[in-house]
Amino acid sequence: MSSRTDDAGGSGAPDDDAPVPDRRPRSVYSVGADPDARFSLANERTALAWVRTGLGLVGGGIALTSFATFADLSRLLDVVAAAACLAGALLALYALVAWRRNERAIRVGEPLPAPSALPVVVAAVVLFGILLAAYAVWSGVTR
Repeated sequence: MSSRTDDAGGSGAPDDDAPVPDRRPRSVYSVGADPDARFSLANERTALAWVRTGLGLVGGGIALTSFATFADLSRLLDVVAAAACLAGALLALYALVAWRRNERAIRVGEPLPAPSALPVVVAAVVLFGILLAAYAVWSGVTR
């Protein structure tokens, strides 16, 4: 990030009123005013937590399909692994979108938007748990 100097005084101090043209994404940093850094950093940490969750899902999907291949297990596990990888990619994309929405709201002093992915993630985890439990019971009964 570059700092601009005050041309009138020539003091070399940053000019806080001048926009910094090289901050990206411009769609976020071109609106409003710089908030307290703690709020922006908290927003960034939240986005990184979503990315870590997505990365965990992708890693879990890769591990599951590798294990299923080596152990010659059901193709159903490959489908679950593919779904986990896709969900991980979508969560990483959501992290970026939510970070942008929240950062813009913080910069212009608006209320933060509701977390749109949270109910979907909770519903998916509940559904996945129920399906896995049913699969475990079914595979135990058929043995």
